[in-house]
Amino acid sequence: MKVLDLRCDNSHGFEGWFGSENDFTSQLERGLVECPLCGSKAVNRLPSAPRLNLSNAREPAPQAAEQASVPRQAPTPEAQQLQALWMKAVRHVMANTEDVGERFADEARRIHYGDAPDRGIRGQASADQAAELAEEGIDVLPLPIPKALKEPIQ
Repeated sequence: MKVLDLRCDNSHGFEGWFGSENDFTSQLERGLVECPLCGSKAVNRLPSAPRLNLSNAREPAPQAAEQASVPRQAPTPEAQQLQALWMKAVRHVMANTEDVGERFADEARRIHYGDAPDRGIRGQASADQAAELAEEGIDVLPLPIPKALKEPIQ
């Protein structure tokens, strides 16, 4: 197993576990590697000392020694704190709203016009739907939710 340090184009740092370098490259090319925080598929590998989970490892390969000498750019404490606060806010929204999925625009209208009980909802709406809701005086807030939070945590 090869553990790589990765970063998306929004500067979110995370680890990826792959069977080999070829597995990572293949998954990246097929768009299967994405940021667990924002879902961005624009992911880059950071220079790092590779960590291999092998029971009989001997001495590091020359390429591993070169990578180990490159310092890793760690996120600043401020960035880590902001990321943690954002995740806390997303978890709060998920715990206190109803997921109406693709019906978001219709359900927001029903609530706004009094045809449905007043409650917090979340779901998906296109940019056009969000603009139409805003024209009707219905406030909506886009909030990207990481896929990892949408599914049960193992």
